[in-house]
Amino acid sequence: MTEHTGAALLTNAVGLHARPSVKLTQVAKRFKSSIEFALDPAGPWADAKSPVKVMRVKAAKGATLHFRVMGPDASEALATMLELVERRFNEDAAAPAPADEQERRYQGRPAAPGIALGTVVVIGDQVAERVATGNREAEAAALRSAIAAALDDLRRLVDGATGEVADILGFQVAFLEDPALVDRAFAAIAAGRSAHEAWLDTLSAEAGAYESSEDEYFRARTADVRDIRGRVLAHLTGSAVDAEVPPGAIVAAVDLPPSRFLSIDWSRGGALALTGGSPTSHVAMLARARGVPAVVGLGVLLSELCGQALVYGARGLLVIEPGPAEREAMEREARAVAAERAVASALAGAHARTMDGTPIRVLLNISSAAELDGLDPAICDGIGLVRTELLFHQGLPDEETQYLAYRRIAEWAQGRPVTIRTLDAGADKPIPGLTLERESNPFLGVRGLRLSFAAPEVFRTQLRALARAAVHGDVKVMLPMVTLPRELERARTMLDEELARLGAAGTPAKRPSVGIMVEVPAAAIAADLFQAEFFSIGSNDLTQYVAAAGRDVNTLAELADPTQPAVLRLIRHVVDVAAARGIETSLCGDAGGDPAAIPQLLGAGLRTLSVAPALVGRTKLAIAGSDLREGQAAEGWPR
Repeated sequence: MTEHTGAALLTNAVGLHARPSVKLTQVAKRFKSSIEFALDPAGPWADAKSPVKVMRVKAAKGATLHFRVMGPDASEALATMLELVERRFNEDAAAPAPADEQERRYQGRPAAPGIALGTVVVIGDQVAERVATGNREAEAAALRSAIAAALDDLRRLVDGATGEVADILGFQVAFLEDPALVDRAFAAIAAGRSAHEAWLDTLSAEAGAYESSEDEYFRARTADVRDIRGRVLAHLTGSAVDAEVPPGAIVAAVDLPPSRFLSIDWSRGGALALTGGSPTSHVAMLARARGVPAVVGLGVLLSELCGQALVYGARGLLVIEPGPAEREAMEREARAVAAERAVASALAGAHARTMDGTPIRVLLNISSAAELDGLDPAICDGIGLVRTELLFHQGLPDEETQYLAYRRIAEWAQGRPVTIRTLDAGADKPIPGLTLERESNPFLGVRGLRLSFAAPEVFRTQLRALARAAVHGDVKVMLPMVTLPRELERARTMLDEELARLGAAGTPAKRPSVGIMVEVPAAAIAADLFQAEFFSIGSNDLTQYVAAAGRDVNTLAELADPTQPAVLRLIRHVVDVAAARGIETSLCGDAGGDPAAIPQLLGAGLRTLSVAPALVGRTKLAIAGSDLREGQAAEGWPR
């Protein structure tokens, strides 16, 4: 059968993004012939009938799409595909009308996917004036009262929060409780400053220190510090902490505080448009968790944002006063997104299989048992990551508190495996009184298992609780930030000692299997030296350490890519070591829920992925679009 080939230049404004990708696959599926395309005539080739594979190519404007078609209607299919590209996917008809002078477009950075149309509501950070008493004791008492009121606000929010939301709020609570911060403000009051001046100066200096950091992740924490600053100042001055925002609004701000985001009712739509901010900020994480479309880094004055606005979260685009043509284009794109979500939702309850029938295990990443409320265990094959840090936000939990929390998760899983990570505090997850202050490079400092060894009684308490919970299910213990084999052996010895103590006391306990989180390159390279009972790859840290590029530095995104050759080779090495030993390897980092990365991770040998509950359907959809048959299993990664 003759192969037909041809090429066309991609000239539409934003390349092969969501809308053109859907159009490309829809047209390709009309034909019986196989249709593939590539950016290079030598490949790699992508199936034009697979939305996942089309999006994965990431073809930009100016690229040449090379097609190869084989089948009974190949000639007609090739001509149609070339014409589709040359017609710019019919997007010219959907372009904004040039005569519409009111329409303005602002390009920012994507922070949370989704599309929303609504009225702009601007939120500033003005705080009411306050008259100082002139009495140092009274000023100190006023600040103490305002801090206590702010903490009450945050704790109320924490009580009803789960997952990332609780982690973010817990960070703020820990920060506000830290004497290293508040004592500086009280010292300024003792030196004669008013309460509001002392607090404003102290917190502004702290925010400035974060803002000047070279690491984007720490710069993104500036919003949290300003949130704390504003909340305490609001209580000091008696001004409104959270003014009401109408449903469905496009909320515009320079950088919205996380607690302010949580005070808004997003159940009836709306979106977030920030002139500053970062995709790695806590408010961006909250937007993704809540399904609120968000763009950040628009770089314009707030005064320019008014009237009706259209937010394209995945494209980082804000359109002010969109015209009829733009609204029509938005509706088409929204329908395409909704159709994909419907397919993903339908797949959520099914067992995951690739196109060629290879079964893939899909596990959950959670931070607390509350995240499992209302979830059917049948949507997953178990829990691949339980983050235990949330339990430590209100102080060091005792053994019974931890045992009950772990037991509840194990019982929910109904016999499915539950992997619980020991405390992974440090770096961006401080715990007052436990983590070290102001390390020069906290991401390479005393965190994870290193911190557990530095606080052995805290670690032993957690090990006892885990051993007791193992009686109630298939509990597995995962050690984070492991670097050397002797660290695993030391942790295993401590677990055995605590098991012996529990046995001597007549307390029911069971030895859980013990594995390591492979996130340090040293552990990945020397995986064969670790006598672990399972491996779980933490793609976030592994990628940034391999590439020497912070995963949250947008300008280094091309380097901090989990599908780059070096990372994929390490993953393949870990998978091969585990296979030779007969143990399982899973991946619990963000890459596991990224449709563009999933086919390459599977091609590197992974057969177990662990993702957030909200991403289960999307992950299974990407798996269903992957093909691991001979000749395609290695696609996207080098041997």
